[in-house]
Amino acid sequence: MPPSALGWRHAWRREGAVAEGRAGAARAGKMAAGFKTVEPLEYYRRFLKENCRPDGRELGEFRTTTVNIGSISTADGSALVKLGNTTVICGVKAEFAAPPVDAPDRGYVVPNVDLPPLCSSRFRTGPPGEEAQVTSQFIADVVDNSQIIKKEDLCISPGKLAWVLYCDLICLDYDGNILDACTFALLAALKNVQLPEVTINEETALAEVNLKKKSYLNVRTNPVATSFAVFDDTLMIVDPTGEEEHLSTGTLTVVTDEDGKLCCLHKPGGSGLTGAKLQDCMSRAVTRHKEVSKLLDEVIQSMKHK
Repeated sequence: MPPSALGWRHAWRREGAVAEGRAGAARAGKMAAGFKTVEPLEYYRRFLKENCRPDGRELGEFRTTTVNIGSISTADGSALVKLGNTTVICGVKAEFAAPPVDAPDRGYVVPNVDLPPLCSSRFRTGPPGEEAQVTSQFIADVVDNSQIIKKEDLCISPGKLAWVLYCDLICLDYDGNILDACTFALLAALKNVQLPEVTINEETALAEVNLKKKSYLNVRTNPVATSFAVFDDTLMIVDPTGEEEHLSTGTLTVVTDEDGKLCCLHKPGGSGLTGAKLQDCMSRAVTRHKEVSKLLDEVIQSMKHK
């Protein structure tokens, strides 16, 4: 047989082996996908036993986190945060209002979280659903407990005029861990807010706004949320995806400030936790705070140099 014919036959066999390997891999992939569809919890357990997750992360590993500040030019402050696929944008709008009667030297911070059908098929149009309401209340608790903004700083003239900060958080893509993403987006947006100088004219009793003289908000603390999911009542993973949250037996969110102090603890039912596991979560939250703070500081510094 001519050498050229032998070469052709060897090449044909190699291509056949490669094709067969690809077909085998495709069949294996389909079988894995089928197993995940039929038995999703068991599918996850097999990964967790090996101390890893289907997306390749270790149990204590967060998804890639990015932040972009000043994303909305029409807002007084804004930020876009991505935590894996989960994407949240926060816009802050400042308006005037009369201070509360029972607290004439304070202003207002009004957070609102919107989870529209745009971000996930699990949400519907209409009034805010339960998860959106729970998330809005969580953010309000973080604002109050952490004292991220002292409401006295928002008072312009006691008993007469104060700032209201409307903080609208909109989820653009939902893939779990919405609390961490919203908390980070709020912090980044508030650090981006600049308010004009306002004085009260004694003769007319009207507010006079100097748009040429603006100053940044006094952000007094830096609360950062760290969320965990519990599997089979014992195994803890950080930064759960939407699917992991659905399959878990409980979730926990720990909010700490830059001093490692606990600002907020959110555990909506589910599996109980031992004191040791709770302490582990606290320690991991402190480490996560340093990572997020470093990321935010780098972004703010890069904006100043532009």
